Amino acid sequence: MRDTIVNIRVVSPIVTRGFRKLSDLRALEYPGISLSHAEITTGPGSIESEFEAAMSVPGTLLEIARAERDGVDAVIIDCMGDPGLRPAREISGMVVLGPCQTGMHVASMLGHKFSVITVMRRLIPSFENTAALCGLSGKLASVRSVDIPVLALEADLAATARRLVEEGKKAVEEDGAEALIFGCTGLMGCAAGLREGLLAEGIDVPVVDPIPTAVSIAAGLVRAGLSQSKTTYPAPPEKELIGYDALHGAMLPQAAE
Repeated sequence: MRDTIVNIRVVSPIVTRGFRKLSDLRALEYPGISLSHAEITTGPGSIESEFEAAMSVPGTLLEIARAERDGVDAVIIDCMGDPGLRPAREISGMVVLGPCQTGMHVASMLGHKFSVITVMRRLIPSFENTAALCGLSGKLASVRSVDIPVLALEADLAATARRLVEEGKKAVEEDGAEALIFGCTGLMGCAAGLREGLLAEGIDVPVVDPIPTAVSIAAGLVRAGLSQSKTTYPAPPEKELIGYDALHGAMLPQAAE
């Protein structure tokens, strides 16, 4: 496996075109890794609620099924809500990662406690729930928000950077965080700036950028010959699926009983 290319597809579970540029993903490539990108065609423009996350799942599953048919080695769901992660693992034999679950586990290895810096306050319960599902509630120092909508993050990059540093500093000094993780994949590429801003304040903590981190973890799992357990994520039973003809037959055969 060392001499082969690991093909990773990043699936954006939103319909806003141009939000994730393939050129940005190409910048994450290194020898032995090739990245491709897909977007859903029906679903939300951005994900800032449980409702929007739920509405993104059917389209996300379709794209993940398509990626497997295309021979991709691993898929990363491009949202910190990890929408569709568990059902995607049921219908797929390739590596499927959610950046939130992956980023939280990595952050917990790099510091005793970590904080999530996300976009909107309303998302705080979602991250606390994910930490609980991952068995990491005791490692989660806090979830803080910059209160800037996903699609407005790039409208004023200087303001976004200031808010990230402000909330990152509070997470460390007030909440006891020893590592930070972005709570929105729309912040990809901002980790170096946040770390520099914190260093200027005398704060030296790692900043986990979830998508680049997930890319490296996915490549490592593929090269190690590892994927999700089909005991944990068995294939769903074949049955009528009204309204989802595109998904019918795309799933793995039902696991032997």
